[in-house]
Amino acid sequence: MQQHAMDPALTISFVSSIAAIPSAQWNRLAGDDSPFLRHEFLLALETSGCTTARSGWQPRHGVIKNRDGVIVALLPLYEKDNSFGEYVFDWSWADAYRTHGLAYYPKLVTAVPFTPSTGARLLTAGDQQNGLLIKAVVDGVQGLAAGMSASSWHVLFPGEAESQALKDAGLMQRRGCQFHWFNRGYRDFDGFLGALNSRKRKNVRKERAVVDQQGIGFDVIEGPDVTPEQWERFYHFYQNTYRVRGRQGYLNLEFFLAIGQSMPDNLTLILAHAGRQPIAGALFFKSKTRLFGRYWGSLDDYRFLHFETCFYRAIDYAIQQGMAVFDAGAQGEHKIQRGFEPVPTWSNHWIAHPAFGDAIAEFLEREALYIQRYMDEAATLLPFRQESESN
Repeated sequence: MQQHAMDPALTISFVSSIAAIPSAQWNRLAGDDSPFLRHEFLLALETSGCTTARSGWQPRHGVIKNRDGVIVALLPLYEKDNSFGEYVFDWSWADAYRTHGLAYYPKLVTAVPFTPSTGARLLTAGDQQNGLLIKAVVDGVQGLAAGMSASSWHVLFPGEAESQALKDAGLMQRRGCQFHWFNRGYRDFDGFLGALNSRKRKNVRKERAVVDQQGIGFDVIEGPDVTPEQWERFYHFYQNTYRVRGRQGYLNLEFFLAIGQSMPDNLTLILAHAGRQPIAGALFFKSKTRLFGRYWGSLDDYRFLHFETCFYRAIDYAIQQGMAVFDAGAQGEHKIQRGFEPVPTWSNHWIAHPAFGDAIAEFLEREALYIQRYMDEAATLLPFRQESESN
């Protein structure tokens, strides 16, 4: 455990395993908004070997205490020797460092590994997060970075308010874009289709009909009911999606089995089958108000099966469960015509090298203008019907 001086009223320690932090304390500060911030999720990544020094995700979680020794904040933090699994791309920054004979790695990253989902990054209770606390944490992390000769610190997918607070504390702000589906009070899936313009509505129905014509059926299985055999089948589908591209997925079977045991109420698995043969699956996470699409795989390329399993079945499920938002993950312009709306995402960056920091700051200013134009254009392509259009 490493300690660094900050505000006299606060101390920060860095631990090399989330197991060093009691799960009840972590979950109390993490809250219920994001299943990916749960102690169980992050511990499963670690104990399965997905987040270790060998994989390039060495935990360095920050524990912030007040002068009475009470934990007032926690910071998910990893030491990284690569940029895989982050979804906020800085490969060009690393290349620039290398070109100039400098080391970009190690770097420090505050994020949920392999998970491009917005959520709190400095975990605090209630309204305890404030400028003084954030500034103290920034000082502590920068001290850690200096001690290990890290080039930088990156905070990925914080909420907008938290990102702005980090910007106010001196970290550069970067803007991104994802596409989320919003529940506008739909009674059912047909109610959602009724909100689309005629052409897009017909297209969705056509895609769903093609899946049905292939004789494909679906089982929606809540986390507590997923069997070990079903987990193994899903894992096979997940890995096959990477294998056909000559790669291997970041996650292993041990991880899926672990979360199936430790946080089943946050999981829903949709399995597709042709006859009695399982052919594909999609794993979703959930909070009380949000559905998150994360992992998918199939045995073969079936027409429109990905859209049906990962989007349409999930939207139907979200409506049935009364969820307000469906976050289907990173990228994907193909989501626009299926009712997913552009939303901004954020990240913050501190670069130790002043000249590189200035150059990256200029790049981020130009990029932000491009991202805003991109989002504005994407919004004009949404498939929702105008008020004047009849059903």
